[in-house]
Amino acid sequence: MIQLSSSPHIASKIKTTHVMWAVVIALLPETVWGVILFGIPALLTICASVATAVASEWLFNKITKKRQSAGDGSAVITGLLLALVLPPTLPLWQTILGSFFAIIVAKQLFGGLGSNVWNPALTGRAFLVASFPAAMGASWISPLPDATSSATILSTLKQADAVTSATTTGAAIDYWQLFVGRQAGCIGESSILLILISALFLIGSRIVDWRTPVFMVGTFALLMFASGGDVLAHLLSGGLVFGAVFMATDYVTTPVTSYGRIVFGAGCGLLTFLIRKFGGYPEGVMFSILIMNSITPFLNKLTPRKYGYKKEGGAK
Repeated sequence: MIQLSSSPHIASKIKTTHVMWAVVIALLPETVWGVILFGIPALLTICASVATAVASEWLFNKITKKRQSAGDGSAVITGLLLALVLPPTLPLWQTILGSFFAIIVAKQLFGGLGSNVWNPALTGRAFLVASFPAAMGASWISPLPDATSSATILSTLKQADAVTSATTTGAAIDYWQLFVGRQAGCIGESSILLILISALFLIGSRIVDWRTPVFMVGTFALLMFASGGDVLAHLLSGGLVFGAVFMATDYVTTPVTSYGRIVFGAGCGLLTFLIRKFGGYPEGVMFSILIMNSITPFLNKLTPRKYGYKKEGGAK
């Protein structure tokens, strides 16, 4: 999740707020498409998650007498990102609980914006997966107008126990439908096309560094290809691309250096591959990013950045 700290890259509070809302704008295509795909349940999930995140941040600041930050956009991003990585069938009270956990436990108790160790939205999702595993992954609904129970492509691949099985690849998979977003899954992860458009906007605006998402997806694709898996099916389904663009690029919980971001992205890709290929869980993006968040301080020390210096011949 993209959130900003008080690093030298952030010139002012105004710039920080502008960047936050730019990220919200980048998420709007996925948000609208999720509502189109899954209808009212998706809309209610999004509204409940965002409203809870903003209210939780405001209430915490009020009780602790801290400067109000509920309007800077960071809580909106957390609530929106959490909602977009949830199944549309999740009960609203669980969505509210997860959003509250993301803001209060994963963010505010660590000191607020810029001090959290783990991505707040993913931490909230991990809390829900641990607390309500059946609701978070036992059943999925296909896009409207069908709205019937449906397995995800990743679940089918995992159950087949062989990603090159004829029953799950080739003619059985409509890759174009996966690319545009006609598939069961979480609310905002379905359309790879829309996510790529958002990525171009964020990278072109220099809000996101291209290194982390490119090395995350690239490492995963290379390893899956080497293992004989259906690379395209894995890239076009699940939360890999969404996580690479919106979650692994969080300014606070990812390295500050270019080399560090490359290692971080490659590590996320490696862990996602290992979990999907050999683990008992069909996904892996959430766990891989949270694990790499934990070693971000080490990566920052391994590849330190010196501020106030330029190459020889340049001005200080």
